Amino acid sequence: MMKRRLFLRQLGGGALLAGATLGAGCSDKDQPAAASAEKTSFEPVQWKMVTTWPKNFPGLGTGANFLADLITRMSGGRIQVKVFGSNELVPAFGVFDAVSRGTAQLGHGSAYYWKGKSEAAQFFSAVPFGLTADEMNAWLYHGGGMELWQETYARFGLVPLAAGNTGVQMAGWFNKEINSIDDLRGLKMRIPGLGGEVLARAGGTPVSLPGGELFTSLQSGAIDATEWVGPYNDLAFGFYKVAKYYYYPGWHEPGTTLECMVNQKAYEALPEDLQVIVSNAARVANQDMQTEYIARNNQALQTLVNQHNVEVRRLPDTVLERLRGLSADVVAELADKDPLSRRVYESFEAFRSQVIQWSNISERAYLNARGG
Repeated sequence: MMKRRLFLRQLGGGALLAGATLGAGCSDKDQPAAASAEKTSFEPVQWKMVTTWPKNFPGLGTGANFLADLITRMSGGRIQVKVFGSNELVPAFGVFDAVSRGTAQLGHGSAYYWKGKSEAAQFFSAVPFGLTADEMNAWLYHGGGMELWQETYARFGLVPLAAGNTGVQMAGWFNKEINSIDDLRGLKMRIPGLGGEVLARAGGTPVSLPGGELFTSLQSGAIDATEWVGPYNDLAFGFYKVAKYYYYPGWHEPGTTLECMVNQKAYEALPEDLQVIVSNAARVANQDMQTEYIARNNQALQTLVNQHNVEVRRLPDTVLERLRGLSADVVAELADKDPLSRRVYESFEAFRSQVIQWSNISERAYLNARGG
């Protein structure tokens, strides 16, 4: 009990749970998952978490580990979660089906991977020229987005939870200069989701590959370019060894939400207090990942530039303007796929239009005033 009280005090402020205030800044990531040291009379619930990420990969894989550890510790060991990286139990893109079928109780990934299951799912991951990380969380938690996400996944027997955010990403690694929109024609690029659809409209060829295959694909010439996340993750994969140019901004993923999907039957079999623990642990993990990326990206970027001589370049305004127009077309057409996609689109766009007004006179105005 002393351990549990100490842990709850460490969590600080954040999501309310069982009378204790939980903080989004708790990141005891190097601590192993620990159940209560006391002898208990309950039989622990044993859950598996499958992920789309390489095991222990910085930020993404470790974010899944953190969430699993948090659920185990917050529940006092009543739920014990074992994490499997991509291809350990199921392939990276087999996570959705595995959790839907109950092969695993939890899945960690990103919703745009499942557009083959539901076109609407893409809105809950990243929309080109869409919402930033903070704006995305605002839509999900206070703008009706989470209710629509739950409706989208319900027919697959899944409960979705936001469980991380990378913030705005980089545009990617290229083996050729991008000086005009014509330079995207014929370009084979790993880029998922709606961003891939936009690239196709610009004349490129989008390729869907899991993270573990990107380095060798770029090295062999199977692809000409790849986006992944940002400096923190890109340095870990060593893309600087096989690509010359590193472009920004990440127009295609301005605030990418990572998800924890829960098998609905497994979730509903839990007593209410454990359901609350699982859902609130995801909220803590959601904010923790975002703050980690903010803290780690700049340090990694300096390493890429100063130690590995990476050329960091901004995409030309003319390219961004064309991509913005193509993105608007792609997203609007997605809304016509089915009635659910239409309702999600309308909710997303209404919130985006409203929040832009505040962001312009708050975050944008302050950053302009702060200068370099």
